[in-house]
Amino acid sequence: MSDALDRLEARAEVLKLARVLGADPERFGFLRDVPTADIRKLREQVTDTLFDANLGALRRMAAASRLLPAAVLAGIAEKAFGPLLAARMAGLVDAGRGVEIAGRLSPAFLADVAAELDPRRAAHIVARLPTGTVTAVSGELRRREDWITLGRFVGQVPDEVAAVGLSVLDDLAVLRVAFLLDDKGKAGFLLGTLPESRYRGLVLAAHEHDLWYALFDLLARLDAQQHERLAPTAAELAPDVRATAAEQARELGLLDALGPLRDAFLS
Repeated sequence: MSDALDRLEARAEVLKLARVLGADPERFGFLRDVPTADIRKLREQVTDTLFDANLGALRRMAAASRLLPAAVLAGIAEKAFGPLLAARMAGLVDAGRGVEIAGRLSPAFLADVAAELDPRRAAHIVARLPTGTVTAVSGELRRREDWITLGRFVGQVPDEVAAVGLSVLDDLAVLRVAFLLDDKGKAGFLLGTLPESRYRGLVLAAHEHDLWYALFDLLARLDAQQHERLAPTAAELAPDVRATAAEQARELGLLDALGPLRDAFLS
């Protein structure tokens, strides 16, 4: 990974660490000079500490929950447990039971739970959720502009489930989620869920909302074949947009990582 990409990923990791700790990201600005892998490791350690606290009691509660009908347990979860406790327990129930309970919860509450979940522990449930549930929850997270939660799940669930969730996102949302992907190796997959007709919209969204860093973080992680497919769209952009794109990519230190896109923006 280039130093430029590592700096961008460190920026994203600081945002995600601050979210786990419930703090202002500016408090952790000093970490942007720390290797990305170390920030991620710290975030995972903090998450593990939070989720493993009172683990014995949580396991007993999860075991006792098997005695209750799913409808009753869903009501208890939404009215008594709340999203935080529900998220902690989600990783302790089997997939079938988890899906049954989730089917009786509102999309709004499921979005609350998703924001508190550790995707590593709950992926076995999320992967089996019906398409309608995934779409509804993704739409709710989109409405809340919870890009971090959406970005965390893309790399933790099967591609077909992630594609359903991504299908409800507009161009601006795609850029924000792409920047916060937990698994940056999914950048190509994320772009592949979009029809080529939307490529122009991604660049224009970056131009209009000053999200060049998110666009180039995404583009620099694509392979040569994807760069080739994007180049004609880039070449057809207005001259001022191409000039701004080239300038921003150069400032980020990523212009030479764009292959044929570099020539398209400079044309």
